[in-house]
Amino acid sequence: MKIENVELRRVRLPLVSPFRTSFGSVSEREALLVHVTTADAEGWAECAAEAEPLYSSEFLDGCELVIRDHLTPRLAAAGNRLTAERVEPALAAVKGHRMSKAALETAILDAQLRASGVSFGGYLGAVNDLVPAGVSVGIMDSIDRLLAAVEGYLDEGYLRIKLKIEPGWDLGPVRAVRERFGPDVLLQVDANTAYTLADARHLARLDPFDLLLIEQPLPEDDMLGHAALAKLIQTPVCLDESIESARDAAAAITLGACSIINVKPSRVGGYLEARRIHDVAAAHGVPVWCGGMLETGIGRAANVALAGLPDFVLPGDTSASSRYYAQDLTEPFVLEDGHLRVPTGPGIGVEVLPDVLHELTVSRSDIRF
Repeated sequence: MKIENVELRRVRLPLVSPFRTSFGSVSEREALLVHVTTADAEGWAECAAEAEPLYSSEFLDGCELVIRDHLTPRLAAAGNRLTAERVEPALAAVKGHRMSKAALETAILDAQLRASGVSFGGYLGAVNDLVPAGVSVGIMDSIDRLLAAVEGYLDEGYLRIKLKIEPGWDLGPVRAVRERFGPDVLLQVDANTAYTLADARHLARLDPFDLLLIEQPLPEDDMLGHAALAKLIQTPVCLDESIESARDAAAAITLGACSIINVKPSRVGGYLEARRIHDVAAAHGVPVWCGGMLETGIGRAANVALAGLPDFVLPGDTSASSRYYAQDLTEPFVLEDGHLRVPTGPGIGVEVLPDVLHELTVSRSDIRF
């Protein structure tokens, strides 16, 4: 497959409500889209990096630069021998920048699968037509607002509630949600690295609330700290930011640093590495689930396909489009009894809406091959 053009397009979508984590609050989603054109097909992908390097070291301006100046020249050198499976080795000389690499690999894979008439789910090995959907609830200004939001999501049919937490916003919100909605609600928390091992005694106070897991409580580079914490609390520890590869997953499992893994394809370099993480976890009996980065329908379609693999046994952050956007870039993903349907069309299985794309675009550039 020979690439003819790579289009880099920045879009800006307002969120239906501000979303706050321990990193900060956002009211809109600015995304970098990668649109690959070949002689036989087109492919789309979404770079999950944020405008500022807060969740990870990558950020949108940096991603656009590294794709344009360092990654696409290496893909061009591959000529017509390029396939999605060859993207990773072709870009290996460039250290890091997994989100940028993931966007290119995904767009090329989308074009490759569209040309051959194969769906993302079919290619990755999905075994489920529907995947259970959870929802991530940001940090709120008050407990009353939190309870109203959770009630609304449960009424919509979401099968799992994830509460963002940070020091000062943890025990009270969790207790309030558990007391209001009862023990049968699947409930978990996400700290986004906001604590240290010195907080272990405090985090152990979450144990009585029977949480599914606590996600990434400590800094991403503190694997040993997570292993120690897992011995000090009863709530299962799940790793997110710490897992950037299948090798990281294997190390974390061996060390006892986690008993559950959140797989985010963008963070690990793409869906091929995400599938390898799934396979490593499955071989060790460790369940996984698919995390989210406020993706538009482009990124959500591929995530839902990944979540159809057999070891994705916990509801992920694969929420309906309406959770974040009044108008998505694709036809919206809609809940069906708490589940999202895995697209079955070629590639990611959804089409970008051209009028909406035009309206939400803030910049674009082409890289001709």
